[in-house]
Amino acid sequence: MFSQQPPPTFPPVPQQQFPPVPQQQQAFPSMPQQQQQAFPPVPQQQNAFSSMPQQQQQAFPPVPQQHPAFPPMPQQQSVPPQQQQAFPPMPQQTPNFPPVPQQQQAFQPVPQQQQQTFPPMPQQQQNFPPMPQQEAFPQMPQQPPTFPPVSQQQQAFPPMPQQQQQAFPPMPQQHQQQGFPPMPQQPQAFPSMPQQPQAFSQGSAFPPGQPPQPQRQRLDPDMMPSLVQVAEDDQSTRSGLFPTGFPQAESPPLVSTEIIAQDQGNANPKFMRSTLYAVPQSQDMVKATQLPLSLAICPFAKLHQSEYPPPVIDLGEIGPVRCQRCKAYMCPFMEFIDGGRKFRCPFCRASTPVEDGYFAHLDHTGRRTDIQHRPELYLGSYEFVATKQYCKNGTPPKQPAYIFMLDVSYNAVRTGLVQLFCRNIKDMLRELPKENFRSGASSMRIGLATYDQTVHFYNLSQPGRAEMLVVSDIAEMFVPFVDGFLVEFEQAENALTVCLREIVNNFAHTRITETALGPTIQAGLDALRSADRAGKLFIFHTSLPVLDGAPGQLKNREERKLLGTDKEKTMLTPSIDFYAKLGEECVKWGCAVDLFLFPNAFVDVANIAPAVTTTGGIIYKYQYFDAERDGERFLADLRHDISREVAFDVMMRLRTSTGIRPTGFFGSFYMQNTTDVEIAALDADKAVQIEIKYDDKLDEKEAAYFQLAVLFTSCGGQRRLRVHNLSLPISSDYAQLYRLIDEDCLATHLFKQAEQTLREKAPKEIRDELTLRCAQMLAAYREKCSEQAPLGQLILPECAKLLPLHVNCIERHDALNGGAELTVDDRAWMMSLVPSLTVLAAAHLLYPRIYPLTALGTPQQQQQQQLVADDGHNQQQTGQANGGGMPSGARTSTLYSLLEDELAAMGIADGGAGGTDAQQQLVVEVPAQVRASFEYFQPQEAYLIENGLVAFVFVGREVPSEWLSNVFGVNSVTHLDTETHELPKRPNAQSVALRRLWHWANLGRERRLKLFIVKEGDALEAWMKKFLVEDRYAQTSNSYVDFLCTVHREIRSILS
Repeated sequence: MFSQQPPPTFPPVPQQQFPPVPQQQQAFPSMPQQQQQAFPPVPQQQNAFSSMPQQQQQAFPPVPQQHPAFPPMPQQQSVPPQQQQAFPPMPQQTPNFPPVPQQQQAFQPVPQQQQQTFPPMPQQQQNFPPMPQQEAFPQMPQQPPTFPPVSQQQQAFPPMPQQQQQAFPPMPQQHQQQGFPPMPQQPQAFPSMPQQPQAFSQGSAFPPGQPPQPQRQRLDPDMMPSLVQVAEDDQSTRSGLFPTGFPQAESPPLVSTEIIAQDQGNANPKFMRSTLYAVPQSQDMVKATQLPLSLAICPFAKLHQSEYPPPVIDLGEIGPVRCQRCKAYMCPFMEFIDGGRKFRCPFCRASTPVEDGYFAHLDHTGRRTDIQHRPELYLGSYEFVATKQYCKNGTPPKQPAYIFMLDVSYNAVRTGLVQLFCRNIKDMLRELPKENFRSGASSMRIGLATYDQTVHFYNLSQPGRAEMLVVSDIAEMFVPFVDGFLVEFEQAENALTVCLREIVNNFAHTRITETALGPTIQAGLDALRSADRAGKLFIFHTSLPVLDGAPGQLKNREERKLLGTDKEKTMLTPSIDFYAKLGEECVKWGCAVDLFLFPNAFVDVANIAPAVTTTGGIIYKYQYFDAERDGERFLADLRHDISREVAFDVMMRLRTSTGIRPTGFFGSFYMQNTTDVEIAALDADKAVQIEIKYDDKLDEKEAAYFQLAVLFTSCGGQRRLRVHNLSLPISSDYAQLYRLIDEDCLATHLFKQAEQTLREKAPKEIRDELTLRCAQMLAAYREKCSEQAPLGQLILPECAKLLPLHVNCIERHDALNGGAELTVDDRAWMMSLVPSLTVLAAAHLLYPRIYPLTALGTPQQQQQQQLVADDGHNQQQTGQANGGGMPSGARTSTLYSLLEDELAAMGIADGGAGGTDAQQQLVVEVPAQVRASFEYFQPQEAYLIENGLVAFVFVGREVPSEWLSNVFGVNSVTHLDTETHELPKRPNAQSVALRRLWHWANLGRERRLKLFIVKEGDALEAWMKKFLVEDRYAQTSNSYVDFLCTVHREIRSILS
C-alpha cells in the first residue's frame, strides 16, 4: 500500500533465485578458530603485538586516562551517546554474523524479478515457503573480521585485512568478542595484568590508593567500537537482496543498511523486526540476560521501489480464512491435513475445516495444488479485502476526509502564517493520496474552517462563492451544515479559491489574540461523525488556549527550573484530562489530529499532546515562526503530511503461539482492552513496539510464531486486513541468543520504554536503571558465554558491541535528560515524538550523521563517483578507515522519482543532474561519515551534522576561501551569514553537490530538517556540540569512554 509501485492485480508467482534458509543458525557456523582479541592495559607501556589466532576477543581497559581501549573493529561503529534530539540514520551497521563474501554476490537483485508485482516464487518449491530441509545458502566458512588499524603508538606492524588479528594483553574492563563465545579449550589471549586497576573513575586512570601517573595516556576513542565503521561494514557486506527466510526468519542487516527484501514467508523487516532472532526458551532466560523479547512493528512501512507491496487478495463472500479457535488468519505456517479438508493452526494447534470454496487437493508432498495462486500461503505479508462483518454496523465505509482548521488570530496573521497557508494550500491538495496510485483525482473529501474566539465554517460546494457560517457558542460546539462542508477537491476548487482570498482579506487587521483550541477539535470531530467518515484534522495553532469559558482552557504553568529534577513530572504530565478524553473520543470515530504549532511563548504541549498522540497523530513545532525564514520548511512538512498514504480507523492485534503473549505496548494509540490497539490514522512514519512475556516454557523443537493483523480503511474507502507473519526459532543456548540480537530494535525498545516511565520516575532514577540493565545484559553474556575470560576484561558480544553506546545516547537524549536549558514545551514535544518512532528514525535521533563537505564537487571526488545500477545499491566505496572512522573516499547514492520542481528548487535542473529527463538519475555524492566527536573535526573542514530534527553546517576557522566563495559567496569565515537557514544557490559544482547532499538528507523524512549555519567559535557552537554524542556535554551526560568505564564497573560489581 505504501510502496512506490501499484499493487498487483494478481501477479504471476515469481521465481526465487535462492532457496530460503530453514534456520538462521546456518549463517553462524561455529568457528573453533575464533579467539578473543585482547589488548594490554599496561599503564606506562606501549601496547605490543603478539601473534594470535585468527579471531580473538578484544579486551580493553575502561580506564578513562589510559591509552588505547580497544582497536575499532571494521564491523564496529561507535554510537556516541548524547542528549541528541535526533537519532542519526546509521548509514551502515555491523552485520549480525560475520559476512560471507560469496553471499553478497549470490543475492544481487535479479532484474526480471524486480518487474514482478510481488516477490516471485517458482513453480516448484518457490511458490510456497521452502521445506525445512532446504537450505537457502550453502554454509560458507566464516572469515575472521579485519582488525582496524591501531593508533601509532600501538602499531608494531600493519594488520592484514581479514587475516591476522592484532592481539594485546587483556584490559581490565574492555573485552570485545566477534559474536561467538570463546571455545572452552582455547586459552585466553593474555591473563589480566596485575597492575591493572580494579576500579576506574571518570577522572583517574590509576588504581585506588596510588598516586596519579601523568605519563599515562587516556583511553583512545579510536579503539572503541565505532558505529560509523560498523555501519559501513554492514552496508558493504549485507546490502542488496535480502531473502527473509523460511521456515524461520533470517536475522536482518542493520536498519541503516539498504536492502531489497525478498518475501519468502516471513515479513519484510521493514514491517516487523524482533529484538531477538532466537526466542529464549523460558522467562528465566529473559530474566537472567535482561534481554527483552520485543517486536518493532511498522505495518505500512515505505518500501524500496524494487520491493513488492503486499498483494491484495479478494476471496469474495468467503472472506479471510481463519482458525476457528484463535481466529488467526491463513498464513504460510498453516499445515493442511486430511487431504486438504482441514488445516492445523500453528498458534493454537487446533484443526479447522476448510470451506468448499477454499478447498484444494494436496500433492504428494502435502502442499496445496493451487499454492501458486494463493499468496497468503507463501508470503509473509499480504492484504485481504474485508467483508461487511469487518465494517462498523455492517456498512462499508465512505471515503475519508481531511479538514483544515486555521488559526486566524493576531499572532497567526502577524507571523505571515495565514497568508502563507492560503497562498499554497490549493496546490498541495492536488497531491491528496489516491487508491493504489490510480490515475485521476483523489476520491478523498476536504473541508475548511478557521477559528479565533469563534469557529468559522466554509461552504465549498458552490463554485465562485465564499459562504462562511460562524459558530460562537463554543461551550456547545456543533457543525452548522454537513452538505457542502466536505466535498471532493475537484468540485471545491473554484469555491476554495474564493474562500482563501476572503480569509486573507477578512482577518488582515484582526486584533483578537485569544483562541479556542478545544472547541475547534470538537467541531472537526463532529463534522466527521455527522458525515460518517473517518479522516484527519490539520490544525494550525499559535498560542496558549486561555479563552475564558472555552472547553480545554489552560493556564500558564511553565517552570523551567523544575526540568531535570524529581519534580519535573508535574510539568511534563497533563494537569487536566480534557484533551486526553477528547483524543479517546476522536479515536472512537476514526478522527486523527495533526497539530502544527507556531508558538512565540509557552503553549503547554504537555497538556495538549494527548489529543494528538492518542489518535496516532503528530505535532509539528515551529518556535518563533517567521514566514520568510521558516515558510519553506513548514510547507515541505505540510506537503508531506497531505500527500503520504494513510490507513484510517485502524485496529491492530498481535497473535502469538502458545506459551507467550503480548503485554507491553509502546506507541501513539489508544487501547480499550489488553489486546487491541486502536489508531485513528496510521502511516509509513509511525511504528508500535510490543513486548512479549511468557506464560510457560517453550518447546525448543518448535518455533515461535507471531502474526499481526491490521484492520483499516484505505484512502479510497475500502475496508481491508493487512497481515504480517514472523516465525523465529526457540533456543536454550545463551550463545545463540546473543548471536542473534538486533541491536537497532533493542535500542528502540529501551528508548521507548524509558520515555514511558518518565511520568512515574525521576530522570536520574531512569538513567541509573538503564545503566544497570545494560551492565546486566553484558554481565550475563560474560557469565554464560565467556566464563574463562579474566575478570578484568570487558566482554562485548559481536551483535551488541554498540549497546553501551546506544544506552548512553538514550540517557543523554533531551527527551530523558533535558534540563533547564530547554523550555518545558520543547521537552514535552520531544517526549511526544519518541513513542511512534520507527527503528530507523530512532537510530537517526540518537546518533547524528556527520559528513565532511569541502571535497564535494571537486574533480578528484567526481572521478571517484560511479553511476549506480537500477537497484540503487551498487555503491562504490573508496578509501580505508582513518583512525576515527574518517574514510578518505566517498560512496554514491541515487535519488529516485525526483520531480522537475524539486530539481529546480535545488538549482540543478540542468547540468550535473542530467536535465529533467525522467529516465535520468540524480547521482548524489555522499561522503564517508565522521564519528560524532569533536576530536575528529579538522579546522580546515566544514561538516554537515544532522539528527533527523535539526541540522548544522559547521565551518572550521581554516576552511579554504575558495570553498567559502563557491558555496556561500564570501571569502572569509568571519563574513559568513549565520542568520540564514538555507543554503545559497550558486552556479558551481561545489554548491550543487552540497545542495544535492542536503536534499538527500531530507529525502523520506517525516519533517524537513531545520538548518543552522555555525562557524567555529560562534555562540551556536556550544549547542552544536551537544550533538557530538561521543563527547561529554553536561554534568549529567557522560562521554562514550566514561560511560564504558561506568558499565564495566557495574559488570564487575555484578559478577563479584
